[in-house]
Amino acid sequence: MPAVTVENPLTLPRVVAPADAVARPVLTVTTAPSGFEGEGFPVRRAFAGINYRHLDPFIMMDQMGEVEYAPGEPKGTPWHPHRGFETVTYIIDGIFDHQDSNGGGGTITDGDTQWMTAGAGLLHIEAPPESLVMSGGLFHGLQLWVNLPAKDKMMAPRYQDIRGRSVQLLSTPDGGALLRVIAGELDGHEGPGITHTPITMVHATVAPGAEITLPWREDFNGLAYVLAGRGSVGTERRPVRKGQTAVFGAGGSLTVRADEKQDANTPDLEVVLLGGQPIREPMAHYGPFVMNTREELQQAFEDFQKGRLGTIPAVHGMSERGL
Repeated sequence: MPAVTVENPLTLPRVVAPADAVARPVLTVTTAPSGFEGEGFPVRRAFAGINYRHLDPFIMMDQMGEVEYAPGEPKGTPWHPHRGFETVTYIIDGIFDHQDSNGGGGTITDGDTQWMTAGAGLLHIEAPPESLVMSGGLFHGLQLWVNLPAKDKMMAPRYQDIRGRSVQLLSTPDGGALLRVIAGELDGHEGPGITHTPITMVHATVAPGAEITLPWREDFNGLAYVLAGRGSVGTERRPVRKGQTAVFGAGGSLTVRADEKQDANTPDLEVVLLGGQPIREPMAHYGPFVMNTREELQQAFEDFQKGRLGTIPAVHGMSERGL
């Protein structure tokens, strides 16, 4: 982990926060509880226990794996509906197939991202390909839910296939970190993901003992989730480790540092940095639907039950598990 890397980060554009940027304090650090999703694959609920006012516009995020499957063990999700938000699935290791009732779909693997705007609604399925089910193997990824404002909740669905090689690669002045900008922008460098709600999503690999202080939009919130390794966050160096989320307060920069010593199987600190412009609208969330009112949720369930969110298409190169 991870697949997208470079031999010498010093060859990349480098970013650093302005000297006069106000450092964001760390408000809280939470530990993600473990659970199971879909047909039974293990997840960590990254945002559990965090007040939504610190998350907005993000709704939830699951770390899927890291798990080494034996032959016959890989699992996915059955066909299910969504309405009112966007799902972002980022595969760090392994491979996943996606298909939806709007014609979107494909296979994503090491470092790829699929960005599905559910909008007015659709059905979709995510599952490992049959070859992985037969062979087993490593699987590790993230799924992030990003809210849509009321004006966009009923927009037409859209699918983006973002290959790992297309992400914007950056580093820090000393080359101690590799920054992958998946969506939004960092210090003027834009990632490939197109978002309706302004956000920034960065996967950072921080070498042991290295520290990053990045410019961060003051109108965005700030979150850091540790995928692997140990380190600290904020200028106060609050300790964090795998499976923990740090919530930052207001300011113009955020700081993350990797511990000098890491575990043998985790040579670096791997962290996902998220920021977004809060929507600040009422949110009604139940199961696969995220709307503004209870009445809109009821309408979404009714539309799903009556088949208005689409029909399961003919399978093209995907497993029929979950049908």
